[in-house]
Amino acid sequence: MSNFIGIRHEDKYVMERRAPLTPKHVERLIKNKKLDFVVQTSEKRVFTDEEYIQAGARIATDLKECSVIFGVKEMPVSFFEADKTYIFFSHVIKGQSYNMPMLRKMMETKCNLIDYERVVDEQGKRLIFFGRYAGLAGMINSLWSMGLRLKEAGYKTPFEQIRQAHQYSSLAEVREVISAVGQEIAEKGMPEELRPFTVAFTGYGNVSQGAQEIIGLLPVKEISPEKLLSLKQRSKLPDNLIYKVVFKEEHLVEPINENENFDLHEYYNSPEKFKSKFEQYIPYIDMLINCIYWDARYPKLVTKDYLQKLFESGTPKLRVIGDISCDVHGSVECTEKGTEIEDPIFVYHPDSRTHTMGHTGNGVLVMSVDILPSELPRDSSAGFADVLINYVKAIADCDFNDDFEALDLPRAIKSALILHRGELTPQYKYLETHLNEL
Repeated sequence: MSNFIGIRHEDKYVMERRAPLTPKHVERLIKNKKLDFVVQTSEKRVFTDEEYIQAGARIATDLKECSVIFGVKEMPVSFFEADKTYIFFSHVIKGQSYNMPMLRKMMETKCNLIDYERVVDEQGKRLIFFGRYAGLAGMINSLWSMGLRLKEAGYKTPFEQIRQAHQYSSLAEVREVISAVGQEIAEKGMPEELRPFTVAFTGYGNVSQGAQEIIGLLPVKEISPEKLLSLKQRSKLPDNLIYKVVFKEEHLVEPINENENFDLHEYYNSPEKFKSKFEQYIPYIDMLINCIYWDARYPKLVTKDYLQKLFESGTPKLRVIGDISCDVHGSVECTEKGTEIEDPIFVYHPDSRTHTMGHTGNGVLVMSVDILPSELPRDSSAGFADVLINYVKAIADCDFNDDFEALDLPRAIKSALILHRGELTPQYKYLETHLNEL
């Protein structure tokens, strides 16, 4: 088999424009590591075919001659070829039913699968990720959404100047715009009826940090969750501040057994022993930015039942939920779908438990774009490739015909090897249960 490295074009979403390796990174690998690249042609990728040609790669309509293929999102079942190595976000590690046919096909064709999401250090911290850029784009979109929502309610605010993230040419450009918005808020303030204006962040990892980078361009004062509950007297508060609140696990949940104290280790090991206590804060929040990891074992933070009661009492403060985590019916139960860049927001109507796309109507606006980093495609691809470049040669040089124990791979990459010659590796044997449910 050839040793050509392939870069696949992305086709899962219309506006997926990212690449796992940029032309500059490809050029470095060709010159410094003597690797050969074939890039699948793409009219929509943010980096043009010509940029890759100038970097020294070859452009082709397919990747038939490549033994190692890098992508970003899931690949069609028909794309996989026998005995090849594929590296992408496979979204199978939770046993996602919609991707089990893809995993089954890869097993049948004796493929090797490396998942970026499982490239972690010895402490389990992810090493290759788009999370920061999801946070950046998600916060930009949430501020844009707030401008639309407030305008509909009759308020004129500087947020109206902000556009959806993908409409900017670069992160630098959007920073300039939001910094100008921040300056205007600092000088002219916010309408009295909106004070105190509060933005809540659930989580404190890479996604949350990215989102907080953007809110940090505004005149922000950070307060504790406890302090949030006492921010009630509008007339005595400054009109030119945005209040930021970051919620950690101990603020979000509590033991079901009232005689027990919160223990983080216990929560992650036995989440079924905990319940949400987040609802007490929601009446004091204007914008919720959800950035937590969640699966079905964990309590929901915002339920449909709670939202129905909240809206029955009148129009609440909560106007926008930026669900960057984007778990459908997950920690934010009213996230009805992962939206696309070209149709990114909807209003959830608690009374009827329905939703309508767009920003109008009674309810809470939800921004739940499923591929947020692709709204900043050049910046996010470059940041991702800055780390991935360190592992490309080791993957390309590896003889995957060796036994699993003998594979010459960096520890972080070997831990991300879900399939080896079509077989689930020891760490991922649990996926057999999900495969058997097909």
